Amino acid sequence: MEAPVQTEMVELVPNGKHSEGLLPVVTPTAGNQRVESPRRSCVEGEGFLQKSPSKEPHFTDFEGKTSFGMSVFNLSNAIMGSGILGLAYAMANTGIILFLFLLTAIALLSSYSIHLLLKSSGIVGIRAYEQLGYRAFGMPGKLAAALAITLQNIGAMSSYLYIIKSELPLVIRAFLNLQDHTSDWYVNGNYLVILVSVIVILPLALMRQLGYLGYSSGFSLSCMVFFLIAVIYKKFHVPCPLPPNSNTTGNVSLTEVIKEEVPLEVETEAAAFCTPSYFTLNIQTAYTIPIMAFAFVCHPEVLPIYTELKDPSKRKMQHISNLSIAVMYVMYFLAALFGYLTFYDGVESELLHTYNKVDPFDVLILCVRVAVLTAVTLTVPIVLFPVRRAIQQMLFQSQEFSWLRHTLIATSLLICINLLVIFAPTILGIFGIIGATSAPCLIFIFPAIFYFRIVPTEKEPARSTPKILVRRAWRCS
Repeated sequence: MEAPVQTEMVELVPNGKHSEGLLPVVTPTAGNQRVESPRRSCVEGEGFLQKSPSKEPHFTDFEGKTSFGMSVFNLSNAIMGSGILGLAYAMANTGIILFLFLLTAIALLSSYSIHLLLKSSGIVGIRAYEQLGYRAFGMPGKLAAALAITLQNIGAMSSYLYIIKSELPLVIRAFLNLQDHTSDWYVNGNYLVILVSVIVILPLALMRQLGYLGYSSGFSLSCMVFFLIAVIYKKFHVPCPLPPNSNTTGNVSLTEVIKEEVPLEVETEAAAFCTPSYFTLNIQTAYTIPIMAFAFVCHPEVLPIYTELKDPSKRKMQHISNLSIAVMYVMYFLAALFGYLTFYDGVESELLHTYNKVDPFDVLILCVRVAVLTAVTLTVPIVLFPVRRAIQQMLFQSQEFSWLRHTLIATSLLICINLLVIFAPTILGIFGIIGATSAPCLIFIFPAIFYFRIVPTEKEPARSTPKILVRRAWRCS
């Protein structure tokens, strides 16, 4: 009589090591017979990871080479994007206290949901968001995750390119000192966004590994830090309320402009306008949570960055995530606060456009525009990366890596996004639609339900604290 097959449960961790977990590893039976355990090939490993020469390709066999610092730069750059330009508008429609509460809640939920993703991926040895969906719900879960990633990142890239379309013509006009509007191609946003996509974005998007973009990510973050410093500086040099037809130079204080006799009623109205609100509810408040959710989405990039991390572990990747979210949280709040306290209820949905009311040729704001344009341009290739992987997961799962397919997917995506940007009316619509649909799924809903389905009751009972928290977070979202 044959002895039954004995199995032990192991958890795959980076670089092929294992510990207690869930994947069966077969031990020899009586009669020296072995039963093979099926192994699933991962497209991401074929798509942008090097193959181990002696083993079947797995995420766990890939030796990451990206340092802790570069990983922080990459993830922070994935978080940081055009959302920061809309946060002052969000604060104007919620008030300072309510905004701070909502921002804190979304940041904490984002960090916790990354913890759930990392724990789920460690248990099943998977480092692709879509494959977690497949493990949890089969093909419907995989397609839902891939579709959400595609919509979210297409929306993000559209918002970045929309900033290029709207801000780059203003920069060129300022450099050329063009007072009047002209129809020349070099100040036409539609032509410029296509030009930037072909010359700058496409070559970076064709890189095979995310780690190579760490240097551009660091430079991009430094540009956004410069933007934040300029917003804080301008708070103390822009008068409130703005004088009519103000076209004064930004290098001197503008407070002297309004030091003239004005009627008492006008002074009262000005004082009321320039008083911050701490708690506000109006029709535009509905845009606030989508804008904030949009500003914290980085979850599709977490697992690829984890894969390429040098000496990876869940604890190390969680530290990278927490540090990145904390830095972005501080930058978001300061940019929103000082942008709001500069213009109060007069702030526009795109903060940089509001500075045109002060002086379109302000040298500092011109430099800020160049910095923001550089930052969003360098962020597009990082955001395009998971979209291309999601398309490969859906359409080319069993095929080997191909440079032709790699290039065609990136080119097709950029063509579609450019068409969307050329015909999009405003950036607020992009923030609202994406922030209200795919962003909550990627941040709150999918990590929770994937964790609940993947982690077995033997390891985490349904009444355990983590799963109770997951259910509550799922209901809140």
